[in-house]
Amino acid sequence: MMAATLGVSEDNLQPLSNWRSPPEDVLEVLHAPQLPRVWMAPTGAHMLLVDPVLYPSLAELAAPMHKLAGIRVNPAINGHHGRQGGLSPRLVRVEDRTTTQLDLPTDLEIYSVRWTADGQHFALTVKHSNHIGLWVGSVAGDVRKIEGIALNPLMGNAVSWLPDQKHLLVRRIPQRGPVPEPPTIPIGPDIFEGAGESARSTYEARNLLETAYDDALFEYYATSELVVVDPMTSQQKVIGESAVYAGAQFSPSGEYLLVWRLVGPWSHEVAWWRFAREIEVWNDRGEVVATIASLPVADEVPPQGVAIGARSVAWRPTAPHTLFWVEALDGGDPLAEVPHRDQLMRLDAPFTAKPHVVFRAEHRIQPGQNAWSEDGTLMLTQRERIRRWRYVWLLDVDGGTSRLWFDLNESDRYGDPGYPLFRVLPNGRWILRQKENAIYFSGNGATDQGDRPFLDLRDLETGETERLFRCDPERYEYFVAFTNDKAHFVLRSESAVDVPNYYLATFGQEIEAATGEATHALTREPITNFNDPTPQLREIQKQIVRYEREDGVPLSFHLYLPPGYEEGTPLPTVLNAYPLEYSDATTAGQVSGSAQRFMRLYGASHLYFLLRGYAVLDQTAMPILGDPETAYDTFVPQLVADAEAAVAKAVEMGVADPNRIGIIGHSHGGLMVANLLAHTDLFRAGIARSGSYNKTNQPFGFQAERRSLFEAKDVYIQVSPTFFANQVNEPVLIIHGDSDSNPGTLTFQSQVFYEAVRGSGGTARLVLLPFEDHGYRARESVEHVLWEQFEWFDQYLKDIETGVPSIYDLE
Repeated sequence: MMAATLGVSEDNLQPLSNWRSPPEDVLEVLHAPQLPRVWMAPTGAHMLLVDPVLYPSLAELAAPMHKLAGIRVNPAINGHHGRQGGLSPRLVRVEDRTTTQLDLPTDLEIYSVRWTADGQHFALTVKHSNHIGLWVGSVAGDVRKIEGIALNPLMGNAVSWLPDQKHLLVRRIPQRGPVPEPPTIPIGPDIFEGAGESARSTYEARNLLETAYDDALFEYYATSELVVVDPMTSQQKVIGESAVYAGAQFSPSGEYLLVWRLVGPWSHEVAWWRFAREIEVWNDRGEVVATIASLPVADEVPPQGVAIGARSVAWRPTAPHTLFWVEALDGGDPLAEVPHRDQLMRLDAPFTAKPHVVFRAEHRIQPGQNAWSEDGTLMLTQRERIRRWRYVWLLDVDGGTSRLWFDLNESDRYGDPGYPLFRVLPNGRWILRQKENAIYFSGNGATDQGDRPFLDLRDLETGETERLFRCDPERYEYFVAFTNDKAHFVLRSESAVDVPNYYLATFGQEIEAATGEATHALTREPITNFNDPTPQLREIQKQIVRYEREDGVPLSFHLYLPPGYEEGTPLPTVLNAYPLEYSDATTAGQVSGSAQRFMRLYGASHLYFLLRGYAVLDQTAMPILGDPETAYDTFVPQLVADAEAAVAKAVEMGVADPNRIGIIGHSHGGLMVANLLAHTDLFRAGIARSGSYNKTNQPFGFQAERRSLFEAKDVYIQVSPTFFANQVNEPVLIIHGDSDSNPGTLTFQSQVFYEAVRGSGGTARLVLLPFEDHGYRARESVEHVLWEQFEWFDQYLKDIETGVPSIYDLE
């Protein structure tokens, strides 16, 4: 079936539709009330809750939309097309669980919340029918709209508090003329040209500008003006001229403004985040004090490389007005052989001196993982690309010293120390949360029995950790936020049968504990009391199953069994997976997830098959092991070995009928499905969603493959099931959004794969979903995909007796 069509019946003049819906019991779960989304105040004293909007109507996705420089623009509100928020905002006071409903119109969706540092006031970004508005409120429950503000969020956060925490800096849509009119005829042919260009990354090439009309639209919708707003008086002060601002942030002192301003001409080869830009420092009147960098359009970034010049320019939070940034020393090329890849730069006010080199890094600096302590120590993270290794350094940027704090294999879930916690300064900047000479860390706490989240203190000198909290093996609990002191924190707690709720946890006395267990007693008081919206799912059984691949690589899957399952009964079974790359077998075999998570089903999830009497193997390990430079040389044989081991284990356990096993996967998982159908007879049928089936269409790398098509032609062909479509002798359902913007999975890949299978005499069905991107969001689309999936596997797995011996019967 191609894209669903609408028409009119001549008999009764009623709309006809090819849209289908799954059974009522599935719809009941799909559209059950959602658990709230929560924004914690920085103090941990209050929570702001909204009910998320998950499934917009197809009409909303079908509304006018412009694809402009990597953004899908909703012209009606000058915002992101298809973005959803939350309804029914309310405040919960943690101390006594008092709930206060905020007085907003019921149809307005909250997009984001910006708290003041003291947690007493907040700014709301709110979706209206014709603009995105600014509302402000306090924990007393009062809330009001700031009139005359239409926010422009297309380039990032449009609202932030100034260091005084009394005023807001917003990006407002300026006074402007009418929307540019499209030309009646094209002004000329589309012309593309390359002149001796080197190999470069093309993965970011999505929703790009194509014509002069696109250029005009981009400039029209992306232009904003910087405005300082006084929420108490609604007074508004414009700073500088209108421009296409990619960002703006006041210094911690409030004296200077750091501005990222995009400049034309607009490129048709890269998205906006690689456009030419001026990075400037202004005074509070909008006058340019200094130009930090003038960066050209970054249209020749090497595959898996970075742009040259200053990147991640930011204020130091513990200094009045000092800038730090990172620059590549290897031309941005990860293959260049150099002693140092990056350097950290510093520039102090008045920004007239030459920038100072603070630190040279052997490997690529990861600015998004850097953090500052109160005394000016910078926690800096480097990543070694070849080994997939992470190094965490401590830099005394004032004293000029540096030392390695700890390092780890980034794929090692069991050894992952987690992520550092932060606290907010009175000026609104965030720094590392410390207790004396130790930093708080929180993490997933992966173990071979499943995740057990933790809260640690890691000593800055020795690196030794003290485990303050660790989730009980029979539940799934994790740290959310400290309250006003370090003895209390908000905890989210759930189990396989208990709905997630929030608790006020209090540390008690120290206790004796085994290695890795919590060293403090903990008491809990409930904050919320959410009800189970889908109690029928509590009858589903779940366990983590471990096993080995033929070559000894440890593997695992999450086994789900349907309500009413009788032990020892083989069932039609659905296997879901997503291949991942690893350097070694130890990390590849580590268990992920937890059997204690409270089950909720979202979107077109494969887990809905449980309500139709299927067993489901979820998060089935499909590791691809090897040298990161050459791992894809053995992609297909390793996939086959992974799948054989999973199927064998499920059959051995007596839960899977070997003649009735289907496989499903999305994106890279869709590629997996097609390859396994082409190269094995393990599965009776398959469902491949939004996949990529011919990697020669991505000639400069894909996933973790770092070689180009011209360096590894055989590899690109061997991993591409389109070249082996004549071997797909099992029925395959191919689903794709007809507006997929992911460069690696453009919709035509599914169309060509479908034609290759069908043309070779195979059984295939292609479903193209109107207006859908890489994932499926509209209510009609989600319901229809569930119906298609049920129909496909019911036909080829559930409702037939194959009469064909399985590979296990033939052994």
